[in-house]
Amino acid sequence: MHPDRQPGTFVPAAMIVGVVLTLAFGAGGYFATSEAIESDAQARFRAMARAAQTNIDARLKSYSDVLRGVAGLFRSEPNISAAQFRQYVGELDIKRNFPGIVNINYARAVRADRLPALNDELRERLARRGVVHESLLPEPDRDTYTVLVYLEPLPANLLDKLGLDLEARGTTRRSLAVARDTGSSSASGTRIALRPGPNQNALALRLPVYRSDLPNNSVQERRLAYVGSAGLGFGISPLVAGVLDEFPVEGVRLVLTELTALAPEPGEAPPRAVLYDSLATPAQPNPAQPPDDDTIFAASLPVEFNQRVWRADFSIPKAELYTRFDMYYPWLAAFAAGMSTALLYALFQTLASSRRNALRMAGEMTRELRASQAKLQASHEKLRLLAAHAEQIKEGERKRIAREIHDDLAQNLLALKIEAELLANRTRAGQQRLHARAVATVRQIDVTIRSVRQIINDLRPNVLDLGLSAAVDWQVADFARRTGIACELTDDDGEYRIDDNSATAFFRILQESLNNVARHARATRVSIALQQHADMLTMTIRDNGIGLQPGSRNRHGSFGLVGIEERIAILGGSFSISSSQGVGTTIVVSIPVAEVPADTPAPGLRADSAPISPVVV
Repeated sequence: MHPDRQPGTFVPAAMIVGVVLTLAFGAGGYFATSEAIESDAQARFRAMARAAQTNIDARLKSYSDVLRGVAGLFRSEPNISAAQFRQYVGELDIKRNFPGIVNINYARAVRADRLPALNDELRERLARRGVVHESLLPEPDRDTYTVLVYLEPLPANLLDKLGLDLEARGTTRRSLAVARDTGSSSASGTRIALRPGPNQNALALRLPVYRSDLPNNSVQERRLAYVGSAGLGFGISPLVAGVLDEFPVEGVRLVLTELTALAPEPGEAPPRAVLYDSLATPAQPNPAQPPDDDTIFAASLPVEFNQRVWRADFSIPKAELYTRFDMYYPWLAAFAAGMSTALLYALFQTLASSRRNALRMAGEMTRELRASQAKLQASHEKLRLLAAHAEQIKEGERKRIAREIHDDLAQNLLALKIEAELLANRTRAGQQRLHARAVATVRQIDVTIRSVRQIINDLRPNVLDLGLSAAVDWQVADFARRTGIACELTDDDGEYRIDDNSATAFFRILQESLNNVARHARATRVSIALQQHADMLTMTIRDNGIGLQPGSRNRHGSFGLVGIEERIAILGGSFSISSSQGVGTTIVVSIPVAEVPADTPAPGLRADSAPISPVVV
């Protein structure tokens, strides 16, 4: 703490910081929750709008399917009568199954010379209903006419539509010509007023009809096979109103706009682009467009109607999609975020007061740990030096015992054998029983001498005094003789000028490795390589056995490989072992070779004594 700071001045500052953080996180929680609620509501609204778009597309497709059925009727039976057509439309029951369809009709395509016969047919049919038909007269610049001959349902106010020449309007004539030449359905986009007022328009959809006995694969063939056009009219208001009725919420506004331009006829005003507006009323036929602000959700989706494109604009006030819980949830989130921040800040302040003590304690513990590690490292080094010293003492003691046995016991056994042989020779002729006992004694002495020889070799082989290369050669030959395992020795025949400790360590490593092969490897062949590269002497032992089993190196009570590692570590060398099950095991040991004066005795020899004589043993 600063010396000029009063003891209590830190607390108000911490409280101010805590209050600021609480307010900041509370505000963040409020705005994040509000945005999430608004995003969810907007996603739900767009899903509703897409469902409505799909519904409109499905209704238009159903109208197209009805039209195909009508075209198929006239294709299969071109001379169908008015009564048969009335029966077909009645069986469709369009009022219940297709409430948007106003009527279904058929227009016959005729040439100018067929107009009189068509006028007679229409005049006769309309006369039965008390209506006078105005005859169609040929026009000088036209040769084809598409005349409305069937219309169902046919109320009295539409009787005058029979005999209507659809090609009289240029827009309709062009649309029919394209449909005739392509074989596709057509929609001129011309709006038909069903009754006064907004949203009371109807649109027509037509499909060409060809003779079934003529081909219609090309434009010329279609023109020759063309006999008329099947059509239907549907009201835009029933089409769209049914879609809005299926919205799960109220207050949705739908504005349906024609995007494909429609050229007006001469003398006619261009039609409005808006096809339908759910807010339009007779008192207000042209309501204002939805406001472009943050108070509403809006979605604009395309609707295709026979190569014509509409745009469906859906809009709804945001409040219509919010529940009462949505209104209060942001405040609840703000309160939760603020309280959580206050609690966490208080916890932080509590923990911060003890942080310095914890760091101080951690520093002290770290220093103690480092001191303990240093002591442990020193103890480990002392143990390694002690192990090395113990190994030297053990090898020296073995060497001394072997020499004592050789110099005393072996020589005494040799003298005893000579005396026993003399006794056996002198008693061979006259004292058979004594001679037999003397011969048995000689044999027993031979067995004892062999045992002594084996003991001496186990303690320290005499051949080690002849050099490392000779000792390795003898050990390999002895191992092959005892176990029957084929051995291959590779030696570069060099004079390895190494000290006695290194030579003994190498020899003991070879012994331990071969013993492991005999006990565990189940090998049939072993190769040993002894090579010197620069200042490193390397021995490689490889067998073709079963390899090391998992966990065998760390098995409790197994110290063979551990002993090898320790011997090599004492000498400052390296040790590696590689093994795979079924492939075998390879052991590689290397130690540095120091320069040894040329007059230094070979490993195993003492400067003041001769080597152990191999005469007896």
